[in-house]
Amino acid sequence: MKPPKKSALLPAQVELVELMQKIDFGIIEGLVIRGGLPVLKPRPRVVRDVKFGAGNGHRSEAGLTDFALKSNVQELMDTFASLDNATVRCLEVKHGLPFRMQVEEVTS
Repeated sequence: MKPPKKSALLPAQVELVELMQKIDFGIIEGLVIRGGLPVLKPRPRVVRDVKFGAGNGHRSEAGLTDFALKSNVQELMDTFASLDNATVRCLEVKHGLPFRMQVEEVTS
């Protein structure tokens, strides 16, 4: 089975993927999830890591119109869908991909 492509994502999901690619290494703080989708307006806080003596830049995929999604991107989107409504306290990004996150949830 072929991995899903960027073109299969909803606009809010595409915007998050492109933000992660732009960050490359860093964190996204306070990302709101509503109806299983990321809300990027207003923009969450972004803290980008800068490594001296290393290549700091954007992911090469950022210039592509479409590409196959890595499994961790699909897992992130599936996790958002299962959360429905929540706030991601911290989403760590490495190599332009989601690495781990902390989620604030309302429990009953």
